[in-house]
Amino acid sequence: MSEEKKHSYDASSIQALEGMEHVRMRPSMYIGDVGVRGLHHLVYEVVDNSIDEALAGHCDSIQVTINEDNSITTRDNGRGIPVGIHKKEGVSALQVVMTKIGAGGKFDKDSYKVSGGLHGVGVSCVNALSDHLTATVHKDGKIWQQEYERGKSLYPVKTIGETDFTGTIVTFLPDKSIFQQTTEYNYDTLATRMRELSFLNKGITITLTDKRRTDDEGNFISEVFHSTEGLSEFVKYLDSTREQLTAGVIAMEGEKNDIPVEVAMVYNTSYSENLHSYVNNINTHEGGTHLSGFRRGLTHTLKKYADESGLLKNVKFEIAGDDFREGLTAIVSVKVQEPQFEGQTKT
Repeated sequence: MSEEKKHSYDASSIQALEGMEHVRMRPSMYIGDVGVRGLHHLVYEVVDNSIDEALAGHCDSIQVTINEDNSITTRDNGRGIPVGIHKKEGVSALQVVMTKIGAGGKFDKDSYKVSGGLHGVGVSCVNALSDHLTATVHKDGKIWQQEYERGKSLYPVKTIGETDFTGTIVTFLPDKSIFQQTTEYNYDTLATRMRELSFLNKGITITLTDKRRTDDEGNFISEVFHSTEGLSEFVKYLDSTREQLTAGVIAMEGEKNDIPVEVAMVYNTSYSENLHSYVNNINTHEGGTHLSGFRRGLTHTLKKYADESGLLKNVKFEIAGDDFREGLTAIVSVKVQEPQFEGQTKT
C-alpha cells in the first residue's frame, strides 16, 4: 500500500457512532470521568430517575443496595417505567428508555413538571457503561423484565410474573474495561449523596444498604435517610460542629412563576461563608443566577435594615456584601422546569 493511500482522508475515514457506542467511546463526556467520581455518578443517574418520580408525587421510598460483587440495585415505588410498545421505535418503551440516548419522560411537561434528568441520557448511559444490567418493572399487576450487556438488549421485554407492587428495580454492574481505575463503590460517598437528597426532598425515605459488610450482630451495614424539615435540618447538620449565633435556623420557602424556592440559613461564630446551591437537587458547585440573586438580596435587605435603624451612623467605612456573609451557612434550592445546565454532569 502506498504511503499516500495509507494516510488518505476520504469518506471512509468518517465514523458515525450510534448513541450507545458513542457513550462507550467517550464516557467522560457523559459522566465527567471514568475514575471514582464517574463510577459513583452512575448510581446518582439511576437514583435521580426515582427522585424525579417523587417530585412528580408518585414515589416516597427509594432503596439503594451495594451488592457483594459491587453491582448496584435501586428500587423505588413509583409508577414504573412504561412497558407498552413505543409507536415510533416499534419496541417496548422500557427498551427505548434503556437503550436510546435522548429518550425519557423528562421532555414531556405533563409527565414531569420538574426534573433533574433533563437530557434523557441518564439511565441509558449507565446501561452503556455496564457489563450487565437488569431492569425489572412492576406495573399493571405484572412484572416485566429485560436484560442488557454493555447497552445491548439480550431479549425483548417479557413478563416474568404477577405483582401487587408498582415501581422500578434496576441492577447494574459497571464495566471493568471502562472503569479501569476501580469498580469498587465507597459506602460513605454514596451515603453523603443519599443524605443530601433526603434533605432536599423532605418526606422521601431513602435506604442505603451495603451487602459487602456486616455489623457486630451479623446484619448488613445500612442507613435510612428521611427528613421532615428539609433544608432546616440540612443546615443544622452542616453546622453541627460550629457555635451558632442565631437561636434557630432562618428558613423560608415560596413559589413565583411556578418556580419553588427554598432557603435555610444560620449564622455562626466563624469567619467563613458556607453557601450551597441546588437546582432540581443537583449541586451547582459553580454557582449561578440563583446564588448571585440570593447574595444580592441578602446584602440589600440587611444593608437597608442597618441604614434605617441607624446602626451604621458611627461606622467609618463602607460595609460590603462579604461582611454580611461572614459566618453564614446557607442553602438555596430551586426547582426549575427548564434549567440551563452545561452538560450531563450538570454544572
